[in-house]
Amino acid sequence: MNLETVQNMDASDPLGDYRNKFFIADPDLCYLDGNSLGRLPRATIDALAQVTVDGWGTQLVTGWEYWIDMAQRVGDRFGEVALGAAPGQVLVTDTTSVNLYRLAIAAIRDRPGRTTIVVDEANFPTDRYVLQGIAHDLGLKLVTIPTEDPSVATAERVTPELLAQYLDDQVALVCLQVINYRSGARQDVPRLTQLVHDNGAHILWDASHAVGALDLQFDLWDVQLAVGCTYKYCNSGPGAPAWMYINSRIQKSLSTPIDGWFGQRDQFAMGPEFDRAPGMRGFQIASPSISGLTCVNSSIDIIGQAGMAAIEAKCARGTELMIELFDAWLAPLGFTLETPREASMRGGHLSLAHPEAARIARALREFSNVIPDFRKPQSIRVAISPLYNTYEEIYTGFARIRDLVESGKHMEIELVEGRVT
Repeated sequence: MNLETVQNMDASDPLGDYRNKFFIADPDLCYLDGNSLGRLPRATIDALAQVTVDGWGTQLVTGWEYWIDMAQRVGDRFGEVALGAAPGQVLVTDTTSVNLYRLAIAAIRDRPGRTTIVVDEANFPTDRYVLQGIAHDLGLKLVTIPTEDPSVATAERVTPELLAQYLDDQVALVCLQVINYRSGARQDVPRLTQLVHDNGAHILWDASHAVGALDLQFDLWDVQLAVGCTYKYCNSGPGAPAWMYINSRIQKSLSTPIDGWFGQRDQFAMGPEFDRAPGMRGFQIASPSISGLTCVNSSIDIIGQAGMAAIEAKCARGTELMIELFDAWLAPLGFTLETPREASMRGGHLSLAHPEAARIARALREFSNVIPDFRKPQSIRVAISPLYNTYEEIYTGFARIRDLVESGKHMEIELVEGRVT
């Protein structure tokens, strides 16, 4: 593997031209953190200007004639492009945490008499905290599957065999990530979904680290409940609206703990009692972020043009390249790989462990013009975002990691505890 090889890979990359669709302020920067925040699409700049000036500025309140159903319209398009979901099953609204709370409560209510929630130890912290609060408030039992073991690359995967040990007739809800936020391990969504359904329980998937990187097929896989964000591989901007997916077959049986006037059957009648509108509209709480939805709409157009099958294929090839470079350059320097090596068991990012990971991650930003991120206790996450990362960018980024650690310059970093890592 050398520079000429990766340049040839870029020359034959069917997604190569998509990098030009993004605003890139520093061409020399190796940005390997698209799994945290995606780059800004150029089309979004114009779309935001239009909705601000022509929409808010010119139309004022009359703009709501178009905006009123925007969460559903964007949701249908998002579902079609990124989730493998037919229309009428996705809303783009609120935050991942709010959506997860509402769907978790709805799932538990839909299984009366069952008293157990199951989650895994390596699940995203907010998801675990939300479920802990629900269990406390409702007097339920929260069972946590032990999966967190940095010494084993596949430890953060929940296999069907492992999950089966925690299922019984008391389980109402299982909550898992499609892609683990730290290790990048990928769960077998179809098999785990079927297993939980066969047990008579609901499974709620958090696809935040998968959507926009993997070719998700929720309808085909019989997924019933899922949530996720749009600001990572979907490139919709910091704090962009999240989404929720509810399979059309179960929408009528679910009730959530937060209802609002946007979900009311006759919204502008301002009636005294809540009467939920049919379909996904009934699950919307209140006015959505129009600027946020504009960003999602703009970015999902680009993803739709590229196609999720091509995007996932480049994710697999890009992470394979990372593993090859890791073996050649980083393993001899004391790094270990916390992500499964099999392409079918990983997503778009790798987790590289090192005793000095915190210093290395900070030094890469300060000295090497490389942006990864750090996750405690000792993980550096590096990602390929297929629409704008080139193979050469990955190659150069890994070379800079190697050179930094070989030089020992990272040890000059004085660690100061900060809010963001």
